[in-house]
Amino acid sequence: MAGIREVDGEINRRFVEKVPGFAVAGIATTKTDAQEQIECLKPDLILLDIYFPDMSGLELLKWIRGAVPGIDVIMVTAAKEIHVLKQAMHGGIFDYIIKPVMFDRFKETLLKYKDYRDNVRKLSNANEWMDQDQIDMLMGKEFKKKPETFLPKGIDHLTLKKVLYAIQQHKTGLTAEEVGKEIGASRTTARRYLEYLVSAFEIDADLSYGSVGRPERIYRYIKS
Repeated sequence: MAGIREVDGEINRRFVEKVPGFAVAGIATTKTDAQEQIECLKPDLILLDIYFPDMSGLELLKWIRGAVPGIDVIMVTAAKEIHVLKQAMHGGIFDYIIKPVMFDRFKETLLKYKDYRDNVRKLSNANEWMDQDQIDMLMGKEFKKKPETFLPKGIDHLTLKKVLYAIQQHKTGLTAEEVGKEIGASRTTARRYLEYLVSAFEIDADLSYGSVGRPERIYRYIKS
């Protein structure tokens, strides 16, 4: 990982090199120097000040978002104005650190960023979609979750999520037997979870009358 520094570049370099998993790729003090290094080095992360001798760091942030949108940015600056913070946030910064920088605060942010990058990589390799818990984790949000003990006896939280996801992926609906095959469970188990979801108004059930045999219940997702 890497960063671009301004006036306090050497101090920030020493801070960065104390945090495992990070290394400094370059330090820039002018607009041209910064843009050239960013385009050449393509760092994962930029530490950006507001104050440059020939431009505002907010201008550079806007340029970064247009020229190299995949790079993450942490503002490290003495600027404390609310309008500056708002513009930086609108530019998609990962964090905003006020000078003089305290090492513990600086280290905490870099470690959080490293966790974020690692989690994005793992999720990208494992899934094409994310659930709300995974999104909240990536965005650093923590919510008090309803304990699983609130679920009826015989209903497991993880299995319930698998059943609901299976139904969500088939707009025409599935039978209990089909859901069981999707999640690797018996028809009886699948039906127990499906009927719970019906009672919770998460899905709907209807009867399908085939040409032979008894009618089957078809389960469909009903929420947008």
